[in-house]
Amino acid sequence: MNVLLSIKPEFAYKIFAGTKKFEFRKTIFRCQDVRKIVVYASSPVQRVIGEFEIEEILNDEIEIIWEKTSQFSGISRQFFDTYFQDKDEAYAIKVGKVRKYNTPKLLADYNIKYAPQSFMYLSN
Repeated sequence: MNVLLSIKPEFAYKIFAGTKKFEFRKTIFRCQDVRKIVVYASSPVQRVIGEFEIEEILNDEIEIIWEKTSQFSGISRQFFDTYFQDKDEAYAIKVGKVRKYNTPKLLADYNIKYAPQSFMYLSN
């Protein structure tokens, strides 16, 4: 199973550059067999720019997640703290093998009309 994930372009490009090894989320997929993330770079790019395999998904208290991921978070501590404000736990998707598309794709290529707020399941 694959998931289309909306990611701000700044962070999406860091994933493919190898400087961001974790994608942070407040909630995670209910489906347990998600193996790959298809990356939709949100506005102003508004294109699917690549994909990556999920190496693992970490879930713990916010402070522990930061301690485990900060070196390759690709974000500042301030951004992290603001993002998880009022939350007790955090999820960090560890980026595995990446594949950046030579030609970015439109959502229409996936028969999708609107970008997901967070994520959506894709049939392989």
